[in-house]
Amino acid sequence: MITIKELNLSYGDLKVIRSLDLSLAENRIHGIVGLNGAGKTTLLNAIYGLKKINSGAVVRDGAGITKKEMSFLPTENFFYSNITAAEYLSLFKNTHFETENWNKLFKLPLDQIVDSYSTGMKKKLAIMAVIKQDKPIMILDEPFNSLDLETSRVLRSIFIRMREKGKTLIVTSHIIETLTNLCDQIHYLENGKIMFSKEKSEFSEFEKELFQSIEEKNTKLISDLI
Repeated sequence: MITIKELNLSYGDLKVIRSLDLSLAENRIHGIVGLNGAGKTTLLNAIYGLKKINSGAVVRDGAGITKKEMSFLPTENFFYSNITAAEYLSLFKNTHFETENWNKLFKLPLDQIVDSYSTGMKKKLAIMAVIKQDKPIMILDEPFNSLDLETSRVLRSIFIRMREKGKTLIVTSHIIETLTNLCDQIHYLENGKIMFSKEKSEFSEFEKELFQSIEEKNTKLISDLI
């Protein structure tokens, strides 16, 4: 179990995460959903250790969690200049990772310089690197951004298979349908707090209520403008 207790995070005087509590059962796919500015990326950065925690804790089975247990896919991926995709993947050591076979799914020109890649190709390369690390916990910030329809479906199948093999995935997306089609549980983040968590059997009603709330909030303004 991954447990987040009374987590507080801020940037200067701006509080982003406020006394957040969340329990994440392992061997499941967890979705973190929220509107822009809700704090999704900040929360993931804190779990992985990229963002300093003001107060609170992130623990796994009662002990501090470390990067040795986690791999992380940020929204924006960084690559060294003048490096090929094959060279980039070689930075991550895993003798059991069969690069050529995995690339049959992602279809990347591995001998090309990454600088020449499109945004979608860079995303696929970053995902391959995360997979190669083979950590028990995978933290994925907007993994479906910039991917085409085929790759998105392939990635969904990969994530589900990884869950079946015992991995724990924490995924964010600004497109709720992406999460409802993938996750075992969805956690709704608003104003820096987890407002509620929903199981798969509740996704349909949750999606309906969320969209209805958004539409009702904006209907009058739209009517006044158009």
